[in-house]
Amino acid sequence: MKYVITWWERPAGSAADYEAAQKRLLAIFQRWEMPASLQFHQFLVRVGEMGGCAVLETDQPADIHRVTTAFAAFKFRVDQVLDVGEAVAAEAAAIAWREGLAG
Repeated sequence: MKYVITWWERPAGSAADYEAAQKRLLAIFQRWEMPASLQFHQFLVRVGEMGGCAVLETDQPADIHRVTTAFAAFKFRVDQVLDVGEAVAAEAAAIAWREGLAG
């Protein structure tokens, strides 16, 4: 399955709290070993902030949960997605079925 994951820094108290959180996140990331089940297509950071998004595939959603737990200083949104061609085919089949129903 494909997923789009977006993340943002969790609100912190002071500037010193933000700086400490950023330092800790970088330290964790430098030592992190990404689960082999996660195939990244895009792994991006938003310019000017500690946040970003990724497009990835996996058949092990628990590994996504593992990543979001390891980087607890971020808030995450995880959306399961389909390629446009797959979505259009599914929608066309559903519409054809619906239109075939007797009124």
